[in-house]
Amino acid sequence: MKLSDHLKKAQSFIVAMGALLSLPLFQSCLDDKNTYDPSFFHPDAIVTVKPVTDDGDEYFYFQLDDNTKLWPIDNSSLPYDEKEVRAFVKYNKVEMPADVDKEIYAEAVEVMWMDSILTKKPVVLQSGDETLDIAETYGDDPVELLKPWTVVEDGYITLHFLADWSNSGIKHEVNLLLGLNPDDPYEVRFTHNAHGDFRYVQSDSCVAFRLSDLPDTNGETVKLTVKYTSYSGEKSVQFDYRTREE
Repeated sequence: MKLSDHLKKAQSFIVAMGALLSLPLFQSCLDDKNTYDPSFFHPDAIVTVKPVTDDGDEYFYFQLDDNTKLWPIDNSSLPYDEKEVRAFVKYNKVEMPADVDKEIYAEAVEVMWMDSILTKKPVVLQSGDETLDIAETYGDDPVELLKPWTVVEDGYITLHFLADWSNSGIKHEVNLLLGLNPDDPYEVRFTHNAHGDFRYVQSDSCVAFRLSDLPDTNGETVKLTVKYTSYSGEKSVQFDYRTREE
């Protein structure tokens, strides 16, 4: 099945608030016996989908981590136009095409499905914002960070989190705030604003933030501290962070 066909069928597989993995069954993509394979519904990785436009040519590739690039064999169109996004992807490793530079790309892959993760810019607080009421402006509703898909790589932080939702249709808002601590620019805050939505059920979701507004680490690895309000109070977690090399 071509990637374009998968993308059309994957429109209902939106990683939205309260619906992390709700992929519909792709009957035509399973084996001839039409058996149910639960592993098909679980992504192999989170990647950065990087579009390239060069002398009229358009293609994209996957950045798997800080150093590993993957070549999708069906990459002749841009799935998210010219926008760079983080995405879940399910793929099979295949033989590298002869015309692809193996010095650049570690593996060639056949994409079974992929879907974008909400990818945002952080909020950069400026000098003079010290009196800003963070809770009132950006929310202070509780979340819990989950390990499976929380990662800092390729200049992004991807947060897998648990929160309370309802079926009211009220949209929740999440942000990453930079510039709160003048003594440590690598201290950030993850906020959740439920906009008054009442508790109905706990569910998980993912969001990614590009960290290019942080000071350049100049090739060094530093500690990135993420603070947030959990169900049991204030929490923080640290990650290794290094500025992405373009």
